[in-house]
Amino acid sequence: MSSSSNSSATPVSTPANAANSDSVTVRLAQVRHAVSGACAEAGRAAGSVTLVAVSKTHPAEAVEEALAAGQRVFGENRVQEAKAKFPDLRGRFPDLELHLIGPLQTNKVKDAVALFDVIQTLDRPKLAEALAEEMAKAGRRPRLLIEVNTGEEPQKAGIRPADLDGFVAACRETWKLPVAGLMCIPPQDEEPAMHFALLAEMARRNGLAEVSMGMSGDFETAIRFGATHVRVGTAIFGARPYPAAG
Repeated sequence: MSSSSNSSATPVSTPANAANSDSVTVRLAQVRHAVSGACAEAGRAAGSVTLVAVSKTHPAEAVEEALAAGQRVFGENRVQEAKAKFPDLRGRFPDLELHLIGPLQTNKVKDAVALFDVIQTLDRPKLAEALAEEMAKAGRRPRLLIEVNTGEEPQKAGIRPADLDGFVAACRETWKLPVAGLMCIPPQDEEPAMHFALLAEMARRNGLAEVSMGMSGDFETAIRFGATHVRVGTAIFGARPYPAAG
């Protein structure tokens, strides 16, 4: 399902100025225009990229505004936050598609399988096994993306590139999981293009159609390198509202 616009491109709001834009509706339109423009520059159809609006930490009212503007694909980082926010919205918007884009603990697998349509953060064998068991029990099979630690950063989750082919094979053959693609978050201090190119090549090599890469600051580059899904939060919803300390 694609949420891109077919309109001509206009500059996207950057994280620095997104919070000053008029509304979620205005910012969403700007991002859609930018996605469409990046697709055109890359010689790709606008509908080939799905915009995942990352609504983590933002209230249900902000999501409702995006829904009213036609957005249907959303990303959340935490199972509990999504569980509190989305069941009512899904009741009113049954075509809503929800992606888990944050780390998944094995004790949250039951809720995740019940709630999400796509889980983008499959990152270890223990989680693969837990997902396979829960999918068999629940009779529900959300699409899965394997998170790849393209920068091999020790503090980050994800499968290392050297281990990726073997893990894909195990997910398919041992656990019979519905693996649809790959996801990555490049290191903050490195040029993202080389990581996007690596992820796209690994997906191609393994016959995986979906490539989730690119966020508010670099999604246009990601589209140039073949992203099928871009995860955009700040440029749509503005700065994240964190509770005050104390």
